[in-house]
Amino acid sequence: MTSRRGTNIKNGKIFVGIGTVNIDRYKEDLDAVIAKGDKLDIAMRYECSPQQITTEAKKSLGDRADKFIQALPSFRDEYQLWYSEAKALVRQLLPDRLSDFTRYYEKPKSRKDITFASYTIEDYLDGLRVGSGFNPI
Repeated sequence: MTSRRGTNIKNGKIFVGIGTVNIDRYKEDLDAVIAKGDKLDIAMRYECSPQQITTEAKKSLGDRADKFIQALPSFRDEYQLWYSEAKALVRQLLPDRLSDFTRYYEKPKSRKDITFASYTIEDYLDGLRVGSGFNPI
């Protein structure tokens, strides 16, 4: 598999430009960061739409839904730690994609308006809520 930026993943190795990173060496850390990121994603969606996430959890998990929701991490408390760990992994495994990764978090310095395209995780953590009509970002 090749990305549009020249990263090629083949047989458990990532080829970036002329360098190679053995992904097996990072597999345990990568799996942990992905699993934590998935939980943080659900936690943030729960903060924004608790009724919808509760309904989805009950459909998927039945009696275990309440326990699942209670075990969700606090997005605001745990995101920064996850971001630091994930950023370190991206720096090691896909250095040419690091700027893409940080753009999802950091507010653009030149931003004049907040739109769906320019709203970032940092905005969310700062409590900024904006919307267009009945659709909050």
